[in-house]
Amino acid sequence: MGMAEVVPGVSGGTIAFITGIYERLIFAIKSVDLELLRLLGKGKIAAAWKKVDGNFLVTLFAGMILGIGVGVFAITWLLQNEPIGIWSFFFGLILASCLVIGRDIDRWNIGTIVALLLGAVLVYYVTIAVPNTGIEALWFVFICGAVAISALLLPGLSGSFILLLLGMYTYILPKVKEVLSGNLEGLSVLAVFGAGCIVGVLSFSRVLTWAFKNYKNITLAFLTGLMIGSLNKVWPWQQVLSTRENSKGEEVVAFSKSILPSTFGQLDENFLYGTDPQMTVALLSIVFGFVLVTALAFFGKKS
Repeated sequence: MGMAEVVPGVSGGTIAFITGIYERLIFAIKSVDLELLRLLGKGKIAAAWKKVDGNFLVTLFAGMILGIGVGVFAITWLLQNEPIGIWSFFFGLILASCLVIGRDIDRWNIGTIVALLLGAVLVYYVTIAVPNTGIEALWFVFICGAVAISALLLPGLSGSFILLLLGMYTYILPKVKEVLSGNLEGLSVLAVFGAGCIVGVLSFSRVLTWAFKNYKNITLAFLTGLMIGSLNKVWPWQQVLSTRENSKGEEVVAFSKSILPSTFGQLDENFLYGTDPQMTVALLSIVFGFVLVTALAFFGKKS
């Protein structure tokens, strides 16, 4: 789940959902409430620990922290050195996640179809209408934390993908890497981001449990639509439309659009990741990502 949250392709919620621990996770997070504070205030530590399923949460989050640490360094290196391969891998992850989540919809009707289309159109519009430029002010970092962590609880929407849409993925991820490397300059940014995450996860867990309890099929259909619409964001072949200067004075991509691999590098234009479409690498990466999620879903449900 930790590694999944690092990449803008598959969410930690998806991993929890397809491996059978999703409901337990949601109820554990939802149990953080005023009653828990009263138990702690009365010194009933054992009762409070049992209420939040403490052993489960500590074990899970310890594994997630390890996964994030490994993922930050591995994904950062791949984005810099093998961009088409890694974005193709993300594309395969999302494509398989669409099928994994979509097949859990018990009944298709007008409501679920509308929810699916609404989710797909909404995210697709965002990917083509909003440049991936973020605001590096701390108040926006807090909001990004609250919104992105909400995706942790959604079986289908990646927190890293939310950061991509908000233009903060390439700002937050390097900060995590810096702190893990011993450079504490970015610690204040991560502290604010973490505070936003806490507020977001405690608030959204209640919204999510209500939605799944009352409108499970419609909720799953909407989430599936979100993933379908997001495929445009991780399409490996992109043409640069505009650039911007980041806080370090470096010129980075501000906005790009998806193009066919057959035109990638063939025109006198500025393309992301060079001019070689690397079709073999891309196709193998897509297949690998697809098979990985499909296999995880199969063995998770089996066990």
